[in-house]
Amino acid sequence: MSIVDDLQQLRADAATAIAGAEDLAQLDVVRVAYLGKKGSLTSVLRGLGALSAEERPAVGKVSNEVRQALEAAIDLRRADLSSAALDARVLAEAVDVTLPGRRRAPGTSHLITRTVDEIVEIFTGLGYKVAEGPDVELDYYNFTALNTPADHPARTPSDTFYVRDLTGEATAVAGESDVLLRTQTSPVQVRTMESTKPPIYILSPGKVYRRDIADPSHLPQFTQIEGLVIDEGITFGDLKGTLEHVCREIFGPERKVRLRPHFFPFTEPSAEVDVSCGMCGGGGCRMCKGSGWLEILGCGMVDPNVFGYVGIDPERYSGFAFGMGAERIAALKYDIPDLRHFIESDMRFLRQF
Repeated sequence: MSIVDDLQQLRADAATAIAGAEDLAQLDVVRVAYLGKKGSLTSVLRGLGALSAEERPAVGKVSNEVRQALEAAIDLRRADLSSAALDARVLAEAVDVTLPGRRRAPGTSHLITRTVDEIVEIFTGLGYKVAEGPDVELDYYNFTALNTPADHPARTPSDTFYVRDLTGEATAVAGESDVLLRTQTSPVQVRTMESTKPPIYILSPGKVYRRDIADPSHLPQFTQIEGLVIDEGITFGDLKGTLEHVCREIFGPERKVRLRPHFFPFTEPSAEVDVSCGMCGGGGCRMCKGSGWLEILGCGMVDPNVFGYVGIDPERYSGFAFGMGAERIAALKYDIPDLRHFIESDMRFLRQF
């Protein structure tokens, strides 16, 4: 059998193989088998060297015709298989628009957002207004104007996130700068007293930042809600009555409230406020560490030194201030043992509330 006959036979065999390919992968195997570097057509053409000069042109012409015919047949089959694959994919991924859709669970406000809103509503019902201020504060508003001594531990870089020094001048504490992330929302109170004449009744909720490691009872960023009252004739009795009302509104009318002496640089006298434990009714349990009480906030009468920074006459006006953490309030109200649940975005926890 001559080389020309071999080429014609190879063409017929290849046409059968191409037509029998069921998908693109099989077609590529056929292409390599016949047209590849080690394919059948290449093997046949290696025999051209043994032909005479007269035979080579005719055989070369036939070989080119066979190659072109096979390439055309492969291209045509590839087009057919690609179209069939697309049709199959469309059919497999088809959506029946007449079927009912999947109902998505409705979203809700985060528990901390709801806690803040609840407390704000209580105080606005008492006539308070909401005041806001910047998260990035000046040292003056966060510490100095709040009667905080230069050597107070809260002013050290180990407790406070300092940003940068705008003045370039030496500051009271080594490593301290004039710009920081506020550690409390009390700067809002100072700014309000600077810009507003008494009487003042404000509530200042917002994010605050401290150099704490996240653990069951601490977070480096949390939500603080502070209040300030400045008016004529304000007494500690007004502070006590206000906080007792608020605590019972938050935790329930059956809860007991007590105040314990404490110290804060910007209030004098100062106190911490406790409510009776809701788990044991005040009898003592693991939640309250056997004391029957849970600490919820700090408060006190505004120190006259603070009035000196804002130009308010301490002989005419007096006032009180208080501050609470929304995360702690929510944890105590809903018996949540770990504050980190509020920031971990665990849907198993969030769906409970």
